[in-house]
Formats: sequence, structure tokens, C-alpha cells
Amino acid sequence: MEKEIKSSDFTYPLPDDRIAKHPLAQRDQSKLLFYKGGKIEHRQFFELPDVLPPNSSLFFNDTKVIPARLLFRKETGAQIEVFLLQPADDNQPVQLAMQQAENTQWHCTIGNLKRWKEGATIQLRKNDIELNAKLTDAKAGLVDFSWIPAQLSFAEIVNLFGNTPLPPYLHRDADAEDKHRYQTVYSHYEGAVAAPTAGLHFTQEVLEKIKAKGILTDFLTLHVSAGTFQPIKTENALDHAMHSEQIIVSKANLNSLLIPNRKIIAVGTTSMRTLESIYWYGVKLLTQGAQPFIIAQNDPYVERSGHLPSREAAILAVLDEMDNEQILVGHTSIYMVPGYRFNVCDGLITNFHQPGSTLMLLVAAFTGSDWHQIYQSALDNEYRFLSYGDSSLLLPRNQM
Repeated sequence: MEKEIKSSDFTYPLPDDRIAKHPLAQRDQSKLLFYKGGKIEHRQFFELPDVLPPNSSLFFNDTKVIPARLLFRKETGAQIEVFLLQPADDNQPVQLAMQQAENTQWHCTIGNLKRWKEGATIQLRKNDIELNAKLTDAKAGLVDFSWIPAQLSFAEIVNLFGNTPLPPYLHRDADAEDKHRYQTVYSHYEGAVAAPTAGLHFTQEVLEKIKAKGILTDFLTLHVSAGTFQPIKTENALDHAMHSEQIIVSKANLNSLLIPNRKIIAVGTTSMRTLESIYWYGVKLLTQGAQPFIIAQNDPYVERSGHLPSREAAILAVLDEMDNEQILVGHTSIYMVPGYRFNVCDGLITNFHQPGSTLMLLVAAFTGSDWHQIYQSALDNEYRFLSYGDSSLLLPRNQM
């Protein structure tokens, strides 16, 4: 592992007019850059089933974006933005926290914090429904929420009062279209505050064509956090503090990974982070014994004596640890940078990412120096970039 990775080496010129500010009218009409073994083809996304390896297994992230932006206005006229991050109890699956009735406590980022005193309560009202927010700990961003009628779930409350949390680089407020377009068609478990954007291109028709070709599909969960948009501010990218995200995997997911002779394709960087985290959890179980499912950003880079276990051995270790449990809840801060060894994923479906971001480093780690060629080709062929932009299927030389 290198002692220094210059974040400035992973930037590229991205004109503002190449950032997709709105989605296309049809999801699967986006462009698809198909990269395989160093060669590039330009397709459209609805052609994805035709270029996937026939022995592929696709892993999707089925998290659902919540309307995480709550805009309060005090009697003085001051606006307070409360942005939901995660439940105060980070061991509780987020989707269960969303079903909480009567009250709940969350970590939040707070806009105009200086106008909200600790211990004070602010309110939102709509018809006979009332949401109260009390600032419990300003430093930690802890907010206590309570509401009337108390029997409503927090999900129902947030869907009534909240706004779609669009990426900050779009520089616009969410509109009615974003409510369903900033959501995958297979989203299921509420808890993300940013979309797993690689999945935004899929339609039911594309999914059906994939299955008709004998390609396997599976769904796991990573609740995408606001940290996904946090830029690398250090010149040495290794000094960047990686954010943590909650992941939930099932025994069925692990058994799917054990099917022999399958090419594992991650649909999005969030699915890739989940899949690779499963492997490293297995390594920790095999080398250190039983422990919680927590992957720190430097865990993959710890020097270990002897050979690393195979993908199969690591996954079997996780299955053994689960015993009779059907799901496993964990947290990952995994940080994939050039020099990272991919142990699970053979391919990646992903959008085009911000210059100098952690996601850009992930793509560079997966494709090597070819990332320059990939991104330049996308720029030359007028691809749309970032969350609402076009897509790519990356099948690197060393993975195929």
C-alpha cells in the first residue's frame, strides 16, 4: 500500500453544462459506456442485457431514499433546515427506525444552527398533523422528534413534511418529478439520504430481459449517507476520514455469492462497498474470532501473515457466524483506493463521478490507469455526468 495517494491525480475537467441537472424522460434511454478489458463501446442502457456476461450475478442495493430535508420556520421568521442522517441508535436497522411511532431521536445536520437554542422546540403543522423537533445536543446534532397523531410512523411523518434530498451540486430545489425519479424502481427499505444512482437507469423491462437471459439478480441493502457527497479535502487521499454507512445482508445474499462460476457484478458503488465489506468481515472472523460486523476504512490494508482466504472461505465464515439469524446488520467505512485488491466483485455498473471524490478513487482502484481513458471517452462523446447522468459497465482486464 502506498504511503501517499495524491487526490489531485484523480481530478478531471468537468464543465457545469455536463452535469445532468434533471433526469431523462425515460430511465433506460441513458447512454451506456461499455468498458471491457481495455476496450470501449458506446451503447444505450436498454442494451445492458446484451453485453452482460451470460454467467453474471447482479447485486442491487434496494435502499429507499427518504425525504430527509425538513424545513422549519420559527416565529421570528428564521428558517432552520434539519437534515436527517441516521437514528441515534445506529445498531437498529434504519428501516425499523422509520416505523417508530410517537417519537424518535436522530443525528442530523442543521442549517442555521445559531438560531436554534439547545433544548428549544420548533414545529411543523399540516392540517391536524403536527411534528415537533427538539434540539437535544447541538454539538452531536441530536434531535428528538415527536408528533401528533402519535400512532403514525416516522416514515409517514417524514413523507408528509420532508423534501427529497437532492445532491448539493445540482444547485436546485427538488420538484415533484424528483420524488419518484430520485428513486430506483426496486427501492424497498427506507433509510437512504442519497440515491444509489447506478440503479436509476433500470426499468422493469430491462430487469425482465436480464432475467430472461439467465442472469441472476439479488438485492442487499446499504443505506446511503450524506457522506457520499463529502469531498476529499486532503492532498494525500489516505488522510481522508471515510464516512460510515449501515449495511444489511441476508443468508440468501451470501448463498448467492457461493454459486460457482458466476461473475459478480455490483450495481453501483454502494453494492460494491457492501460486497467487499462482507469479504473483509469474513477475513476478520477467520483471523480474529467472533466480533461485530464493522469494517473500518483501513481494515483491507492491515498487513497479515500468510495468504488471504478465498472469497468462498470468507463468506462461509460469515454464514457460520450468522448461525440461525437470517439477516446481518453491520457498518462499513471501507475505503477503496488504488492498490486495493478486489476479492468479490468482477464488474461494476456505475455513473460518472465527481472529480477527486472517494467514488472516483474507487473507480480508479477498479480499472487502474484506464480510468483516464474511460472518463475522457465519456467527455468526448457528450455523456451526462453525476447522479442524473449516464451509465457505464466496467469489466476490467484483471477481473475477467
